[in-house]
Amino acid sequence: MFLSFLRSTWAICRKDMRVWFRNRSNFVFTFAPPLILLLLEALGAQAVGHSPVALVRLDNGPAAIQMAQIFHDADVFRLQDVDAQQAKAMLQNLDVVAVVTIPADFSQRVQAHDSSPVDVTINNLDLDFTNDIRRSVPDVITQFYQAQGGSSPIKVTLHEQDMRSRDIEFFQYNVLPTIIFMLTISGLVSGGLATAREWESKAIKELLLSPVPRGTIIAGKVLAGFLTTFCFGVLVLILTYVAGWVQPEGVYWITTLLVTALVSLLSAVLGVAVGVMIQHVQPVSPLAINVGMYLFFLAGGVGVLAFEPQVLQNIAAFIPLTYGRHALEMAVFYSSSEQLLRDMLVLVASIIVALGLSVMAMRRGIAS
Repeated sequence: MFLSFLRSTWAICRKDMRVWFRNRSNFVFTFAPPLILLLLEALGAQAVGHSPVALVRLDNGPAAIQMAQIFHDADVFRLQDVDAQQAKAMLQNLDVVAVVTIPADFSQRVQAHDSSPVDVTINNLDLDFTNDIRRSVPDVITQFYQAQGGSSPIKVTLHEQDMRSRDIEFFQYNVLPTIIFMLTISGLVSGGLATAREWESKAIKELLLSPVPRGTIIAGKVLAGFLTTFCFGVLVLILTYVAGWVQPEGVYWITTLLVTALVSLLSAVLGVAVGVMIQHVQPVSPLAINVGMYLFFLAGGVGVLAFEPQVLQNIAAFIPLTYGRHALEMAVFYSSSEQLLRDMLVLVASIIVALGLSVMAMRRGIAS
């Protein structure tokens, strides 16, 4: 009996996978939205991650040279060393967000322990850029005084204690939600199309009249959606690992693959439910993209969820993808199993609920 169930499930799965791979539009619907989103995130990270700043050094003394070097080493600006005239033109043409000027008597003032101002001219067109400069310049000046050691008129000691063992770039941090987004769309599209096609072509009648339990039909379609989604997910993880965007280590590769599998399975099950409810092929892909997009944003897909408005945090608590994203972040970025059991239980419970919805949708679809 069990072997018969496996053979029937695999036969349905194999047929659906062959049909899915022959339809090239499936690849477009699955990969185009996440790739476009990833491109936008890359452009945004490039724009806000390191603000363009012009550095004008009017002093050739040792203190001025050291200050300029600290600005370069800070890694928070995209610095261009220019003269005063070029800096003024660049600021007017919006080529830079700010101009930092080290005055001609800077080294002399530092040596005399006098007030040594560094002039900063900011274009406050965008508060985000403006605040980046306002926070970063004082930090650079603090590092300058710390580098003076015992000869510094201002005694400064910096001690940084990181909560996480690894620094994650803004773009890098947004890669994982995008992978979750791709898994969601892929599962919804593959499971939804395979199921809706059976109803639209009336082939479902042949399956229902065959000596195959209805649970086998659902299992076969879910398995097809899961395998295609999971395989694509693993491929994307490998590619992003090679690119250096995700960095799971050791045993946390297992955690990463397990979470990827659970999200893939959840998406495939939801796809089957959607396909049964719609029963037409054409609306499935647009609906999958829209559903995936809404879930992506409601789960805090852009930015850090803990820093988002409280309303969004409350909504995200009821979306399973939130927990899949958290588990992936802990495993991939921080080599941590923090709240892993909670995340796994939520994903498993969501899969069970989604399976129930699929069964109910199929019963209603058969009855109609």
